[in-house]
Amino acid sequence: MNGVHDMGGMDGFGKVEPEPNEPVFHAEWESRVLAMVRAMGAAGAYNIDMSRFYREILPPDVYLASSYYKKWLLGLEDLLIDQGLVDAEEITMGHALEPARALKRGKFTLDDVERIMVRGKFERPAQAPAKFKIGDRARARNIHPATHTRLPRYVRGRVGVVERVHGCHVFPDSAAQEAGENPQWLYTIVFEGTELWGADSDPTVKVSIDAFEPYLEFS
Repeated sequence: MNGVHDMGGMDGFGKVEPEPNEPVFHAEWESRVLAMVRAMGAAGAYNIDMSRFYREILPPDVYLASSYYKKWLLGLEDLLIDQGLVDAEEITMGHALEPARALKRGKFTLDDVERIMVRGKFERPAQAPAKFKIGDRARARNIHPATHTRLPRYVRGRVGVVERVHGCHVFPDSAAQEAGENPQWLYTIVFEGTELWGADSDPTVKVSIDAFEPYLEFS
């Protein structure tokens, strides 16, 4: 989707200033938000692409004014409401008002934490041969879906070269809509800076993105 979250290549936000010796969390509540997001995903309330989509659809003014983990918290609240696991009044009150709804997977203990925090595996068997090979020129399709996509706006319509073929993986655009895994071939595509931003771009700049096959067409 075309949201304010898709900031790649945008001007006007100033220089990125890394925080020296940045801690993992700036406050205890941030660690609790991470724990809730990971636990609810592991319990089967949603998948990672649904979780990302709910952060993307936060109102632009809220998104830009929120810290990293506040975005996670607000997205989690909206997602759990839409899934029928809580309602808005319960979030406001800070406690349950109705009996808990059963989840796909059961109650977790401390012994489960390490397993839950391990990133899932998303590679899947190929359903068809790959359309592209290393060295092929590929154009990123000029698409503007209203739902979740991993194709950045700044590469749409631009031509790059296939650098690597990663195999088939769960297609985020489908998974975010609970439309199944729909595995698709995944490629690394390299774009020249001048292709993306014109003749005034630094001629030494190259940008690599990972792009799923439905995002691409032959140049």
